[in-house]
Amino acid sequence: MDIYSLEDRTVDHILDLVDAEMSAEKQPKVLLFDIGGVCVKSPFQAILDYELSLGIPPGWINYSISKTAPNGFWHKLERGEIPMDSNYFRGFNEDLHHAGRWQEFYRREQGKDPRLPREVPPQPRIDGEWLFNEMMTASNFPDPWMFPALKKLKASGRYILAALSNTVIFPPGHKLHTPNYFDDPVRGLFDVFISSAHVGLRKPDPKMYQFALEQVDRYARDYGWHADGVKPEDILFLDDIGENLKQARIQGFRTVKVNLGRAYEAVEELEKVTGLQLAGDHPKIPIKPKYPAKAKI
Repeated sequence: MDIYSLEDRTVDHILDLVDAEMSAEKQPKVLLFDIGGVCVKSPFQAILDYELSLGIPPGWINYSISKTAPNGFWHKLERGEIPMDSNYFRGFNEDLHHAGRWQEFYRREQGKDPRLPREVPPQPRIDGEWLFNEMMTASNFPDPWMFPALKKLKASGRYILAALSNTVIFPPGHKLHTPNYFDDPVRGLFDVFISSAHVGLRKPDPKMYQFALEQVDRYARDYGWHADGVKPEDILFLDDIGENLKQARIQGFRTVKVNLGRAYEAVEELEKVTGLQLAGDHPKIPIKPKYPAKAKI
C-alpha cells in the first residue's frame, strides 16, 4: 500500500488512459486482475470508514502501513512469512502506533490542507485487530460490477484470466478460513491464480510480476492457448493501487486503474478493449463512505 502526491496521481491517471487506448488497438492475450478492490469489495473502503469515524485525516493507516515496507508485519503476513496469530496482531498494532510517522503524516497533510490545526494532535488509538478483520470481512464479497464482467469474460473463452493478488492465509478457526483456499466463487474463475502468501512474493516487488509472466506464459503454451507464449505487452493488468500499476508498467504490462468504489469505470474500459458487453445490471453509482467527514482534528 502507498499514498501518492496529487502530481503522482495525475501522472498515473494519464498513463492509465494511454494504456487503455493502446489496449484497445491490440487485443491482450491475458487479463490479469488484482483481487481486493477489483474483483471483490475494497478493504480500503473499510479503512476510509474507520478513519472518518475517528475524525482523522484520511490516509493515515495506508501511510503507516506503506512506511513499514518491506518488513512491516502487514508485509510479512502477505508474503506468508508469519502466521496470523496474536504475535502478528501485536506487531501490526505497533506498526500503526509510531509517533514519528504520525508527526510526518500530519505535517504532510497540513501542507495539503491549511485548515488543519497547526499543532499536531495526539496520535489516534487504533484497534489493529478489529480493523484488520473488518477489512478482510468487507473484502469477502464479490464486487457488484466486476464479478458479472469476470463471468462474461470467462464464458467468452477469448482470454486467459489470471489473478495477481497480495493475500493472507486465514488459520483454522478464523471465521474466514476455508480448507481449500482456491475453492471460492471468485478465485474459481481464474485459469492462473498467484497468491502472495503462497508464493512468498508480494506486489510491487518486480519479481512478483516476473513470476506472473512466467506462469501465464507456461499456461498459454501448455494448454494450447498461444504457441508463441505470452510477452509482457500481451498482458492487461487491473489494480487499485498506483504503486502496483507503476511497477507493472515498468515490467512492460499494460494497465487499467480501478478507482475506489467505482469499479464500473474499469468494466467500461474492459468493454472498450474486448468489444464485449460486460456490464451487469448493478447501478453505476459510486460507493460512498458510511460516515460523513467529521470536523478535522
